[in-house]
Amino acid sequence: MTVFNRRLDIKSRLAQRSAFLFGPRGTGKSTWIRKSLPEARLYDLLDERTYLKLLQRPSILEEEWRVRPEAPIVIDEIQKLPKILDEVHRLISLHDARFLLTGSSARKLKRTGVNLLGGRARELHFFPLASAEIGQSANRDGEIRGFDLNRYLNRGGLPLVYLSNEPLEDLRSYVSLYLREEIAAEALTRKVDEFARFLDVMAIHCGDELHYQHFSSDSGVKAKTLQNYVEILEDTLIGFKVPPFEKTIRRKAITRSKFYLFDIGITRVLARRGEVQPGSELFGRAFEHFIVLELRAALDLLGRDLPLQYWRTKSGFEVDLVLGDHVAIEIKGVSQVHDHHLKGLRALREENVVRHTWVVSLDSHRRQTADGIEIIPWQEFLQDLWAGNLV
Repeated sequence: MTVFNRRLDIKSRLAQRSAFLFGPRGTGKSTWIRKSLPEARLYDLLDERTYLKLLQRPSILEEEWRVRPEAPIVIDEIQKLPKILDEVHRLISLHDARFLLTGSSARKLKRTGVNLLGGRARELHFFPLASAEIGQSANRDGEIRGFDLNRYLNRGGLPLVYLSNEPLEDLRSYVSLYLREEIAAEALTRKVDEFARFLDVMAIHCGDELHYQHFSSDSGVKAKTLQNYVEILEDTLIGFKVPPFEKTIRRKAITRSKFYLFDIGITRVLARRGEVQPGSELFGRAFEHFIVLELRAALDLLGRDLPLQYWRTKSGFEVDLVLGDHVAIEIKGVSQVHDHHLKGLRALREENVVRHTWVVSLDSHRRQTADGIEIIPWQEFLQDLWAGNLV
């Protein structure tokens, strides 16, 4: 058995204030909560008996709280019973009870106008495994497991899949049982086949601009319906947008967002891609996806309030990521970055809107070009990122 040391310190966060904890299914929320809060009282709303008990008698929360008022209360999959938040709100206001309210979907909470505790609970996020968490893991014999990039690019960061002896079967099961059924149910549509086609197209175009008309042609789904489906993926935490950086003046920027799925392994299975091999086009796409996911998780978990954006001009210049006005980052899955890889960064530098320009690559040594662009090996980049030294 391997124990992953996740970067989210739930115990210290909960000591300060109650919290919502949102993250996709299968990312390991429940396992980490049990490890972090062994003393907590847990209510799992996927358990029908627990669901019915709280539905019929919400006041039982207070009655059971009185037995161990010092213990935090965890309500898992809170979106299954949004109305219980009225009782949670009351207990926080009267007794300063500490709640951790977890969910794999924020859709019902956002769209039904339920009580979101009036700022009495902060919002936390849980992600698939990050490289730093895998690199710190140990098996039951205490042996440290190092991070394996090729393994990650093929399996993704769902803990059970990363460790599985049959990762493809586990990924297909996740797609079949969760994405195609439960997420389709969130769409409030009977067109499950249509939603499945949409998922496949979004996986193929993961990391591309959201061009609804083109995606409509590929999937056979109306463009307006596609926009609704994209919102569903965002609300259920299966995907996220990277908006455009539009602060440039000399060169007109594209205004469409890009869209990424939350996990590389899930993307691979939905897009029906084969094994990712170093040097291939698939490797380059997967490597970019990986760095984007690492940055997204690190910015959130380290508390860095920097928007994650990308830049592309109508004339074709592009930079993969722009973090506020702090840094522009190009991601290249190549063993040596050459001059032609730097065109987008140099075009953006001419706009004088970012302080630093970096390339993250497979280069073996860190170096700097004559005009100040830093080329950073991915291992060093991630080590500095998770140490909080980059952003």
